[in-house]
Amino acid sequence: MLAAESYLLLDFTSGDALAESRADEALEPASLTKLMTAYVVFGELKAGRIALHDQVHVSEKAWRMRGSRMFIEVDTEVAVEALIQGMIVQSGNDASVALAEHIAGSEESFVELMNEHAARLGLTQTVYRNTTGLPARGHMSSARDSARLAYALIREFPDYYAWYSQREFTYNNIKQHNRNALLWRDDSVDGMKTGYTSRAGYCLVSSAERSGMRLIAVVMGMDTPKARTAGSQALLNYGFEHFERRKLFSRGDAVTAARVWKGEPELATLGVAHDLYVTVPRGSRVPLIADTEMPTELVAPLPAQGQIGELGIWLQGRKLLSEPLVVLHAVPQGGLWTRLKDGITLWLD
Repeated sequence: MLAAESYLLLDFTSGDALAESRADEALEPASLTKLMTAYVVFGELKAGRIALHDQVHVSEKAWRMRGSRMFIEVDTEVAVEALIQGMIVQSGNDASVALAEHIAGSEESFVELMNEHAARLGLTQTVYRNTTGLPARGHMSSARDSARLAYALIREFPDYYAWYSQREFTYNNIKQHNRNALLWRDDSVDGMKTGYTSRAGYCLVSSAERSGMRLIAVVMGMDTPKARTAGSQALLNYGFEHFERRKLFSRGDAVTAARVWKGEPELATLGVAHDLYVTVPRGSRVPLIADTEMPTELVAPLPAQGQIGELGIWLQGRKLLSEPLVVLHAVPQGGLWTRLKDGITLWLD
């Protein structure tokens, strides 16, 4: 049991919680807030509405932000890329506000975007009041919501995720180190974000990958920076020691076949669109059970990679995951005789 207000260990492959305590309790997230600030910024970059080389005007509000800063100067122009690094590596409150104003015109309008994304991602315990995580009435999140947000960041924006492993960043001749001490202690750790206020305590969302298996750990409300580092390391070690990632099917493997009416051939080979993995207790000998759900009647033509039903993977009566079944090879319509014969059969049935 960790001495934390709340914690959660999430398996990236399945999205399952491997360990947790009070993971749904709404708490002050401090600078974990900046995960959502980054999520919105990355979305704008991906959509092409902003670019890394864009120059951002630094307002007096951004310049005056208290707390951790990257030390941008008022009325100067700073590149979006530098501000992102300042926000992620240095946890710069000034950088966060400057980015928000550049994208939405004001921090308040940007916060509306943050809350819209939180609702879309199903972050049920999360409400944002600012972009920085500075204390504000009603500004809350939970360990589970923070883990889900981290999952979304890694999954949706892999090209930008590398910034979270950056150990230091220099701006305005001031070198600052990433506060995530796990980046120096554990080579498998490649992110993500620390947080601290006197009311929130010490918080950390961390992510690590070993042998192709990725875990996300969240601790909130710890007493010291050393405790949050040790607690996060303990969670990650527990996950990697007690669970393993197994490959079930490769992309293109035949999983099952289904009868296709009015088509040639009359059987469609079904499989998965990408390599399929599952996370199970390490050394478990309990068999995994696969089942399929498909329409009762499939009628040609069926395009290649078209989704036909779902593949479910079960362990001891618990459904671990569902994955779309896709047609591996297109099934075109058959000849006139095939269509007539199958049409009569379907009508009689």
